[in-house]
Amino acid sequence: MSMTLAPMEGVVDVYMRDILTRIGGFDLCVSEFVRVSNSVLPASVYYKYCPELKTGGRTAAGVPVHVQLMGGEPGLIAENATVVASLGALGIDLNFGCPAKTVNRRDAGASLLQYPERLHDIVAAVRKAVPAHIPVSAKMRLGYSDKTLYLENAHAIEDAGAVKLTVHARTKLEGYRAPAHWEFLAPIREALRIPVVANGEIWTPEDFVACRDVSGCTDFMIGRGAIARPSLALEIAALNTPQFQWPEILGLLERYNDLIQAMDGPLRRAGRLKQWIKLLGRTYEPSSELFMNIRRLQDPSEIIDAVRASAVA
Repeated sequence: MSMTLAPMEGVVDVYMRDILTRIGGFDLCVSEFVRVSNSVLPASVYYKYCPELKTGGRTAAGVPVHVQLMGGEPGLIAENATVVASLGALGIDLNFGCPAKTVNRRDAGASLLQYPERLHDIVAAVRKAVPAHIPVSAKMRLGYSDKTLYLENAHAIEDAGAVKLTVHARTKLEGYRAPAHWEFLAPIREALRIPVVANGEIWTPEDFVACRDVSGCTDFMIGRGAIARPSLALEIAALNTPQFQWPEILGLLERYNDLIQAMDGPLRRAGRLKQWIKLLGRTYEPSSELFMNIRRLQDPSEIIDAVRASAVA
């Protein structure tokens, strides 16, 4: 079994990858997507989204990070993939799943799921452009407006040379609304020769077991579940591992605050702290109360003071 930390724009950045991979349970991370629209991007852009490229492509805990690219023009994506490979990327992932309206209006993300032949051409161009030792993978949803093409899309990606396919078990139009349709993963897994990674709506170890049993998959990706429950991957890796308690979560928030000191601007740091505290509220009731106390604060130091006060409340 393998567990991958999902790419989540504006959430799972280098700092969150550091925090969660130190906890344990993850075998791989995928960077936030790098949007490729009309040019070959400079190395500085890739270092921004994946600073781990400067440390052998791994987090401080030693977990590899693959770089995710997103765009609709095969030649341009391939040229950018060549740059990423030259920077020492350990793998390249292609985004065919982002449901954001701004992305889909610009011929990228899940909008490409309407055209299996285009998925094939993009994957094939990247596979041809980068050295054979660098794995090329892809992430897709079950479709755009419906699930009609889900098997055709999966085959197109495999036939083009991808070594792995992650499937978020919803369509673009379904967004992030529950439920995730894990039952569609089994036919994909049975039809392909490459590994199929199950993704979507895994919030607890019990969700993991249900997803595993329904899909038959042995590889998984979690994103929001790991943000809301930081010990989730570790709990899944060893199903008798206890969930982190609230004092441990407070310690992680302090550690996160230390890491994001490298981020420009106190407002950005305050925003990231509030974002995580709010997401933690799904699992930890005290976090919901804490968020109500800090939601209007603009100073990260004041937010951390409230975190510390919560520890003794």
